[in-house]
Amino acid sequence: MSLAGKAASFLALHRPGAPLLQPNAWDVGSARILAAMGFEAIATTSSGFAASLGRPDGAVSRDEVLEHCRELSAAVDIPVAADTEDGFAREPDGVAETVRLAAQTGLAGCSVEDFTRDRDTPIYDVELAADRIRAAVEAARESEHGLVITARAENFLYGIDDLDATIRRLQAYQQAGADVLFSPGVVTLDQIRAVCSSVDRPVNVLAMAGAPTVEELASAGVARISVGGSFAFVAYAALIRAAQELKDGGTVTYREAIAAARPVFGQAFTG
Repeated sequence: MSLAGKAASFLALHRPGAPLLQPNAWDVGSARILAAMGFEAIATTSSGFAASLGRPDGAVSRDEVLEHCRELSAAVDIPVAADTEDGFAREPDGVAETVRLAAQTGLAGCSVEDFTRDRDTPIYDVELAADRIRAAVEAARESEHGLVITARAENFLYGIDDLDATIRRLQAYQQAGADVLFSPGVVTLDQIRAVCSSVDRPVNVLAMAGAPTVEELASAGVARISVGGSFAFVAYAALIRAAQELKDGGTVTYREAIAAARPVFGQAFTG
């Protein structure tokens, strides 16, 4: 079936040249704040969610992630997409089962990585990786409203700095039916232009240190910009600074930042 409901609305927000700004929330509170600020869609973050549980990235179970997705989807009216890591399975059938379960949580979309979780052989063979995306797409289309499937090529995050190979992977994932393509770690404007001009699907870019501006990314044809776990860790960094001030300096000047944020709190934390 074709996409409907929030999934269809979510995909329609992907406009090359006028990218969707999709920040990543790590709990219900952050999701509501971002929605109150006017963002049109949000995503989860595996590292941010794991940190909220006091764990490193990758140390959260599929059941925990699905419950987290259910809570965030119910907390806001805008589309929510999930970082479902590698689909919590190696084989395509297992990835498909994860997507079927994700579709029952109220999500508008989810992503599937080609990272194996094996640092010695970090990336799946491209044929298996494409089969995993194909299974995810088929499972998504079988659900009531569908899910937008984002296929992630993880080469650059794991020391394989080969843009041509990454593009070939993204093209294979496009052929497998992915709705959106994403290669985190591709950061230079020339690389991003090359990716966008080589595929016929919306491209997501992760805003990393040294990344181009939103305006530059738009000019390159990017359709979506996400932030990964960075917002969560900026919040934790602010917590550490405030706690350090109280502990070492005995002052509470950190409270000055609260007043400016109160109007957003008032919108986000109601009902």
